[in-house]
Amino acid sequence: MDAQLDPLGELGVFTGTWIGGGDGHYPTIDDFSYEEEIEFTATPGKPFLAYRSRTWSPGRERPMHTENGYLRHAGDTLELLVSQPTGFVEIQRGDLHAGVLDLTLVSLNRSPDAKPVHDIRRRITVDGDVLSYDMWMAHASTPLTHHLTARLQRA
Repeated sequence: MDAQLDPLGELGVFTGTWIGGGDGHYPTIDDFSYEEEIEFTATPGKPFLAYRSRTWSPGRERPMHTENGYLRHAGDTLELLVSQPTGFVEIQRGDLHAGVLDLTLVSLNRSPDAKPVHDIRRRITVDGDVLSYDMWMAHASTPLTHHLTARLQRA
C-alpha cells in the first residue's frame, strides 16, 4: 500500500494492546515471573507507533517495570526508541522478516546513578494475535545474557 495512504506500513502488525506474561532470569538475581501489558498506539497520519510496556508481579500485586518510547521507520529499517525510569535511553534498529523483528543496539545511554547496563538486545515476534519477545542484557561484568521472555495476546 502507498506510504501516503498507510504511513505505518509494516508497523501496522504491532498496533494494539497486548496482555500476557513472562519469565525473567539472570545470573545475579533469582528467577521471576511477571504479568505485562504492552501498547503500540498509532497517531493518525504519522509513520510511527507510541510504545508503552508495564509489568507487575503475578496477580498484579505490585508494579515492577515500565518503559516508553516509539517504534518508527528509519530509512529502510525499523527503529525502537526506549526510555526507562531507571535511567536508561536506548535506540535499537532492525528489519522485520516474517513477523520477526531482530533489533541491534545503536545507542545506550544511562544517567550517572543508573545500574551499569552496557548492552541490550531485543527480538519481537508477531504471529497473528500473539506477540512474543526475548531480551538479552549485559550488566556490570556479566556478558550479554538472555534475561526475559514473554508471550502476550492481542486484547
